[in-house]
Amino acid sequence: MDPVTIVRPQPLITVRDVPAASRWYQQILGADSDHGGEEYERLLVDRALILQLHRDDVEHHHGPLVDPNHPRGNGVAVWFEVENIDAAVTRCRQAGAEVEVDVHINPNAGQREIWLRDLDGYLVVLSEPS
Repeated sequence: MDPVTIVRPQPLITVRDVPAASRWYQQILGADSDHGGEEYERLLVDRALILQLHRDDVEHHHGPLVDPNHPRGNGVAVWFEVENIDAAVTRCRQAGAEVEVDVHINPNAGQREIWLRDLDGYLVVLSEPS
């Protein structure tokens, strides 16, 4: 078996309103738009892809990505390690983000985290480096 030398996650989540979700994630994460549009967005931090947003009712070439009979984000935590947790928390508060669990120390990882809900109800976790 060939060894895997490079793996880069490129998470994609479905959202109701791509431009609104893009603005939210840009503000919360300090990210930049790399695509923009009503149906699809790529978000970058330091030119690295961190998240893709796809409108839930657009099938493009691949067919539907979401089952409308299940809650959006059920069982998913969109987790980001951020270099400066204090700056990230300030951005969250300025954005009026819905806080699920305020800043705390994760007892398993020993790192500070804040748990949020995005505009579509996804659980979003920002943590300092472990």
